[in-house]
Amino acid sequence: MAIVREAQEGDYSFVSRVMVEALAPFYNGDHEAHAKRIFDTHILGGKDYVGHFSMSQKMFILEDGGESKGVVHVVAKRQGTFKISPLIVAADARGDRGYGSKLLEHAESFVKKQGARQMYCTVAAPNHGALQFFLRKGYVVAGHSESHYKEDVTELMLYKLFLSKTQVAMLDTPSISVLPMEDDQRDAVRQLILDQLTEHFMSVDDFWVTALFEGYGRRNSKDVNTKYKLMFTATDRKGQVLGVVAATPKKGEPIKLMPLVAVNTSAYCALLADLPKLLEPYGRMLYTHAVPSVNETIALQRFGWKFEAAMPAAYHDEHVTQQWSLLLGESLMRKMRVKQWLLEEIRSGKKDLEVRVGYDNIKTIQPGEKIRFMSASDECVVTVKDVRTYKTFDEMLSSEKHERVVPGKTRAEVRQLFHRLYPTNKEKLGVYVLELN
Repeated sequence: MAIVREAQEGDYSFVSRVMVEALAPFYNGDHEAHAKRIFDTHILGGKDYVGHFSMSQKMFILEDGGESKGVVHVVAKRQGTFKISPLIVAADARGDRGYGSKLLEHAESFVKKQGARQMYCTVAAPNHGALQFFLRKGYVVAGHSESHYKEDVTELMLYKLFLSKTQVAMLDTPSISVLPMEDDQRDAVRQLILDQLTEHFMSVDDFWVTALFEGYGRRNSKDVNTKYKLMFTATDRKGQVLGVVAATPKKGEPIKLMPLVAVNTSAYCALLADLPKLLEPYGRMLYTHAVPSVNETIALQRFGWKFEAAMPAAYHDEHVTQQWSLLLGESLMRKMRVKQWLLEEIRSGKKDLEVRVGYDNIKTIQPGEKIRFMSASDECVVTVKDVRTYKTFDEMLSSEKHERVVPGKTRAEVRQLFHRLYPTNKEKLGVYVLELN
């Protein structure tokens, strides 16, 4: 049986050997000296006397049947973050035994008890196995550095946020729909753009917004030389406009998103989640110019966007505008937003029916398609086994088991939930049931 324990004095030869073997292909430097420094620090109580930002260090060993199989070393930083430096499973112990997962779970549990805000690490880009491991565990690529530790080897920086239950509740997306802008939303959209954009972009005024609307009026031309716009709004179940994006397809098939704004992080995430599928017919990549907040930056990274440029005073004398982009070919797996507790029920298999109304992007879902369900801080990928349609929620609930739709709720509570989420005009679009595998 595999167990994870603190490293002891007799573990040094194992730690030194696996660090040299695992690190040498991707990093220059004396890995034996590195191993001795961090091992000795751990053995002597974990106090870091030489790290400028480091406060303490801890090392854990995974052993199975009395044999050491892996090591993880975590470093506490003064900012309340922790670094994994490193996590290694011995070469002869890798495979499907889950040793890496056990080490990471133990390390995350340990740092959470210390009040960690986030955990981060770096991974050499050619180390594909390690990179995919961390991505599967919810770590997000923050950026890259070429020839950082070894010439011609790109180093990737990854992190994972540890949100409190209160933060998760605040970020968990309520019922937000992303749909083409309607004419009766123009006043709300105009006000939202003026409220959100003028601080960072000079000359955004009524005339500028009117020009956007005129471009939206040319959307049926499909001629990039007319500078036509596609506009979408993020609205809550009451119809309040919470976010807006204007998309301009360009020659060469990039699509510029300007503006891309929302009144809160949930609406911003809703736009980022739904836009790739909505805009895929119009081009091959998306890009935007923005001055993102911390939460917006987190959202951009989590949804796979890449930071490309910093442009000082490009749109405003006092701000650095950033360019971010997303290749649609890398992101076309459909994303659906759910609350954290429902995501956990999907992962457990208790919730294997997802119910939506018949928006255009829902109507295109096919059996066999993979969907990435995402909460504020977590995600899982499932396969659509079947798609069934009904005229009303009542008809759906008379044919489907309500406990498979919302575990722990009565049929009456599930019915009430859907009628609260979707007004009658939305129900008339049809009710789609996705059976998940």
